Amino acid sequence: MSADATGMLEQRLEAAGFGLVAGADEVGRGALAGPLVAAAVILPAGVRIEGVRDSKLCTPRARTELAERIRAEALAVSIVRVSPGRIDRRGLQRCNLEALRRALAGLDKTPDYALLDCFRLRRLPYPSLGVKKADVVSCSVAAASIVAKVYRDAAMRRYHRRFPGYGFRTNVGYGTRQHWAALNRLGPCEIHRRSFYGVTGFHREVVREPPEARNCWGPEDVEARGSDERRGPREV
Repeated sequence: MSADATGMLEQRLEAAGFGLVAGADEVGRGALAGPLVAAAVILPAGVRIEGVRDSKLCTPRARTELAERIRAEALAVSIVRVSPGRIDRRGLQRCNLEALRRALAGLDKTPDYALLDCFRLRRLPYPSLGVKKADVVSCSVAAASIVAKVYRDAAMRRYHRRFPGYGFRTNVGYGTRQHWAALNRLGPCEIHRRSFYGVTGFHREVVREPPEARNCWGPEDVEARGSDERRGPREV
């Protein structure tokens, strides 16, 4: 069984005098359909929630239960979603960075320090650090990953009711074999990322799964929609 996030980074920062440490992470970056979702979480100093780890390593039921506990115990939670259309028009990378930035800015409390999984954000009003596999050594980043994943999965289940032919309830927008077959059969729907290679770019009679590295991004700029999970979604 996979181990919980160690919280090592928070422990070191708290020992150095940083009282409010925020973790931020995103989900849905590689999906063919649906929004990109970023979340930021500030946990109370010293609080470690059992079971918090990389969201991909949790069962759906465990993620849902953990997201409820995180929201109950966190000092602040913020969620931002970026629509597929904006990703197509503005570019995935800038959308990703701006979503993380907006998630941190949307917190009810201003953090003393921010931790992110891999990505580095410049010109924040407080110090920050991007760490590879941060959800292994940071409880707050792992918590943000779980909150974002639960939020996005719920959105994709709702989209499944509107667009039942693509299997969004189970593939949550990612490029499974069944999803590619549905794209070949039906073509893209309203929430597909049309700038991604293969979504509209291969012959309908050929079903194949193109390499992720060949995704095509648009111009790099961003505008995102945001929400604080405890207040509910709001337009930004």
